[in-house]
This record gives sequence, structure tokens and C-alpha cells, in this order.
Amino acid sequence: GSHDSFSYWVDEKSPVGPDQAKAIKRLARISLVRKIIKKWSVTQNLTFKEQLEGGIRYFDLRVSSKPGEIGQEIYFIHGLFGIKVWDGLNEMNSFLEQHPKEVIFLDFNHFYAMDDSHHHFLINRIRSAFESKLCCVECVEYVTLLYMWEKKHQVLIFYHHPLYQEYPFLWPGNKMPAPWANTTNVHKLLQFLETTLGERSRYGTFHVSQAILTPRVKTIARHLVRGLKNTLVHRNLPMILNWVKAQKPGVMGVNIITSDFVELVDFAATVIALNDLLLEEDEPAT
Repeated sequence: GSHDSFSYWVDEKSPVGPDQAKAIKRLARISLVRKIIKKWSVTQNLTFKEQLEGGIRYFDLRVSSKPGEIGQEIYFIHGLFGIKVWDGLNEMNSFLEQHPKEVIFLDFNHFYAMDDSHHHFLINRIRSAFESKLCCVECVEYVTLLYMWEKKHQVLIFYHHPLYQEYPFLWPGNKMPAPWANTTNVHKLLQFLETTLGERSRYGTFHVSQAILTPRVKTIARHLVRGLKNTLVHRNLPMILNWVKAQKPGVMGVNIITSDFVELVDFAATVIALNDLLLEEDEPAT
């Protein structure tokens, strides 16, 4: 999976998003400030299509309306506004059309400046984009690849808002827990990942290990122009990748792992290779 999957493009000419504090919104009237916000908002370099082609199958999504804009259009957001959600969904659907055995997880977990009418608008966009590819809520353990292929389903949507109850194809957010370490220290991050894996539910949910470091205000203040990638990610990704390589998938093991800048190391291939350990378990003893 990728963290803030849509942030490969954010609009530094647009106003700062409603996910930001009032003080930052005031400062962001200065275009140089918006350039700095962009350096810390971008967590991916690859488009959705490029991420899909590189093996990413879980997408972490934050969305917002544009306050003051006429209509109910919804955009991806992380500090600054990204592309329209509709455009992103269509890009993903094009990939799925060409790869009918691939399955993706879309996790809509943060909503800003959205009332119920915005939610219904977005949910109908999701339905229009994927139609029969959407997998309705089911017991997690039943949802194998074989199950998805037989039903010709390719998309699971997780929707962290009470309106999920009105639509059978929206999975509740509590089926996709994603505990967050909120630290700049790689050793604390790895300890957190170990602890939360040990506490994960044995049955009934998916589970996201967020292998990401989060800048504090003082981190940003000290390294204003360097940005997230040069300050936190480059230096620590090798150690994070070593942790990934040491994991085991399956019950009480890793399930979904997310990272920033997924192309900087062999992240997706390393996560995918962990599945080989499950295949070894299935082989009869000789």
C-alpha cells in the first residue's frame, strides 16, 4: 500500500485545504509558503496508474470539497488540493479493465468540508466508476482471491463515515484498522509496528501497518526547504525495508503495509514476496 496515495500532484496555486490549521491558512496567502507546504504534503511521486503497475494494491485516501466552489465536486487533499476523486477512480478502473484478476483496496479515511449531500455525491461517483466490480461487505475470511474472481469483483471500498451503513458495497472503517505511530524516530516506529501487530485482531478485519514517519512542527521548521523526502524518508527507508523483509504474513502477522515514496526502494516487490512464505506453509511435507 501507499500512504496518502494521491499526493503525487497537489495544486500549490489553490488555497490551503480545510485539513490545515487557521494560522497556516493565513500564512499560505504567501505563494512561497504554499511551495513549502507542497514539499511536506507530497508523499508519493507515482501516479495511480504507475503505482498500480508497480504492485501497489491498497490506497490511503483523504478527500474534501472545495469550500466556496459551486457544486459538490470532491478532491483528494493533503495540505493542498489534489486531483478530482472522479479522475482518480477512472484511472484505477482503466487499469482494472485491462487486468481482470487484480484486486484493489480503497480506504477513504479522512473527510473534510463534507456534509451528507457531498458524501452521497462521492459514493455515487464510486458506484458509477466501478459498478459490478465492487465487492459487497462480507465476512473478511471469505474474501479470497478465488471468491473475488468467481464473482468478478475487483474493488473493496472502506468508508470511515456512518453513511457506509446505507450502501452494501461500503465496508466500515473498523474493518481496516491502521494504527499510526506519529513519530519522527525510526526505532520508535519499528517498536510501534511490532506492538500493534501483536495486538491485531485474530479474525474479522484487515490490518494496515503504517511504516511511515511523521514530521513534527519543529521538524518542518528546521528543514523548511528540504521537504519530507529529503528530511525523513531517504535516510530511514532502508531500515524500514529491513523490518518488512523480516515479517511473516498470515494470522497475527502482517497484512497490508504502507510507505511513503514507494518507488525509492524495492518496497512493493519486497511486500509481495512475503506471500511466498504462505505458499511454503501450504506445501505438503516431503
